[in-house]
Amino acid sequence: MKRIIFLGLLGIVLLNLAGCSGSYTWAWYVISPTHPQGQTNLLFLLSGLADTMLLAISSIVLSIVLGLIVVLPGLSKRPWARAINRTYVEALRSVPVLVMILWVYYGLPVMSGISLNTFWAGMLALAFCDSAFEAEIFRAGIQSIEKGQHDAAESLGLRYSSKMRLIILPQALRRVLPAIGNQFVYMIKMSSLVSVIGMTELTRRANELVVSQYRPLEIYTFLVLEYFVLIVLVSMGVRWLERRLSKSEAV
Repeated sequence: MKRIIFLGLLGIVLLNLAGCSGSYTWAWYVISPTHPQGQTNLLFLLSGLADTMLLAISSIVLSIVLGLIVVLPGLSKRPWARAINRTYVEALRSVPVLVMILWVYYGLPVMSGISLNTFWAGMLALAFCDSAFEAEIFRAGIQSIEKGQHDAAESLGLRYSSKMRLIILPQALRRVLPAIGNQFVYMIKMSSLVSVIGMTELTRRANELVVSQYRPLEIYTFLVLEYFVLIVLVSMGVRWLERRLSKSEAV
């Protein structure tokens, strides 16, 4: 709570300093909670928060699932399976996120015959791009598990799938949680790129308001603060979850 109050005060100070600088005539009324127009604009801007979070959460969950599916061939002893894993990871890591969003939205319906709205196109594009990184995160986590854990699971007669599900993956998940948290923060920021295909998340709302209010600097300043506060809160949540898992593991 103290950190949130500090961030709020810091934002107010920065806004006041900005208002005193240069020859630019600031018009903070467009986002002022004490002005009728500002109240309307703030509600309009904040209404994109739900779409941003829904997109980011859906994308990270799908990318984690895809990453787990992709990482298993990479741990196989078969050369062709490792080659599939490496090809997938390198191909998707080399494609810019914005390019993937445009290709999925405009190209995938032509190739598959399936019409995608902006949400589904954005989610698939973000998940595809992030799944390559998730696969590498899980690979590093799984390979960090001591060999004795594998040997103990095999001595109990567990099959490969049971060994991974019951013994290895739960331990690996605890170790890679900070990296997954970083990817979730990255996903929130990259969700702003989906505004180019028309999804009305935070950035798209800001762009639309700029067109009607003609005050880009004030509106985009508030957008920066929105993302800043949102990502700080998410980071605090990830750290809290890390502490909870550490305590449960210690017990």
